[in-house]
Amino acid sequence: MNDQFGPKYFIGENDFSIQYMSRTGSNSMPRPHEHPFFELYYLLNGERVYFLNGNVYTVKKGDMMIIMPHDLHSTASSDKLHFERILVNFSPDFVERGNPKVSELLKGGSSRLMKIPLKDQPEIERLLQQMLAECETQAAFYTSLVRSLMNELLIRLHRIDESPQGQASHEYEHPMHQKVSEIAQYINSNFEKKITLEQVAKQFYISPSYLSRIFTRLTGFHFREYVQVVRIREAQKMLINTRDSVQMISELAGFEHIAHFNKTFKKIAGTTPLLYRKRHA
Repeated sequence: MNDQFGPKYFIGENDFSIQYMSRTGSNSMPRPHEHPFFELYYLLNGERVYFLNGNVYTVKKGDMMIIMPHDLHSTASSDKLHFERILVNFSPDFVERGNPKVSELLKGGSSRLMKIPLKDQPEIERLLQQMLAECETQAAFYTSLVRSLMNELLIRLHRIDESPQGQASHEYEHPMHQKVSEIAQYINSNFEKKITLEQVAKQFYISPSYLSRIFTRLTGFHFREYVQVVRIREAQKMLINTRDSVQMISELAGFEHIAHFNKTFKKIAGTTPLLYRKRHA
């Protein structure tokens, strides 16, 4: 195994970071996660399986995953075990300080897979590699240059997105990728109902044991865990956007007992429902 983990370079606390990685062998993200900043995941070589907002994607060389703040995502190995990627995280403020108009491109978008046309890949890779090099050498005014390169990258991605080549539809690489996506979306749409592995497996014509294995491998979640995460994320929205009682929100989110809701909420959100509402008031 010849893994290369480049340093993760930071500008500010949560303003900007970039990292190169090359890895061979079966591996996955330790836990599916979310964060309050934007993420760009560009695959230089190889293939990865990406789970994002209830959809399974196969990411290939020249593909860019664009992750909006607070969207749940994870990555895992495909059948091709070698990959190289560059990962960029950035805040809207980092871009806005360079050019407020460019930051407007970030508004109203959605997380998605962008297939970079072959003719555009060298320029996208040049910008990413140049940002890495600037962060490594830290020459005079490097933060300003990185911000300028980041703005140029976003403009070029916007142009690709607006072009006919940028309007590619989502195609599933494997039938089980589509099946797991459909199951995840079913959970997202029916979280308030009673959902069990056995019931869903029967509904989607798959054995419970196989569903359990393939769901965990592609999403990073155990089946029951994903149901709980979806319910708690919906409860978080209700705590912020409504005046409903915690008891009512617990029931609307699909929990039969308030004690189970409170315990699960604290485990996933790291605080109690009442404190979460107070912090986001």
